[in-house]
Amino acid sequence: MRIERVTSADEVHRAADLFDAPPLDEATRRFLHDPTHHLLVAYDDADRPVGMISGVETTHPDKGTEMLVYELGVAPAARLQGIGTALVTALAELARKNGCYGMWVATENDNAAALATYRSAGALEETTFTLLSWDLLD
Repeated sequence: MRIERVTSADEVHRAADLFDAPPLDEATRRFLHDPTHHLLVAYDDADRPVGMISGVETTHPDKGTEMLVYELGVAPAARLQGIGTALVTALAELARKNGCYGMWVATENDNAAALATYRSAGALEETTFTLLSWDLLD
């Protein structure tokens, strides 16, 4: 397995099955052209995309910059092989290289696979919190 940072829309579309929904052309373009947005894809020995992780650097005046793990996806046939953990670790290494002071992720309390993956990649569990959101589409 190898992990590469994706910088072309063609590679995003090649890995489309790893996303929750088909990639949108304009959103893909915006994501790839922002230097604080990162997409890493894991490829198997046959050069097929088998996992992806996206991260976004966020900066605040009194805190500095941290990495948000935005999404992690592993192909069903490639699960339980350490690909998710390797992707999280690779994103953490990229964050460290870019000067981030930390990295964080939110996931559902009952998502056992995600929790196990993040913990095996060294994440520490924080206290619980409440997520509030706004639906901005009318």
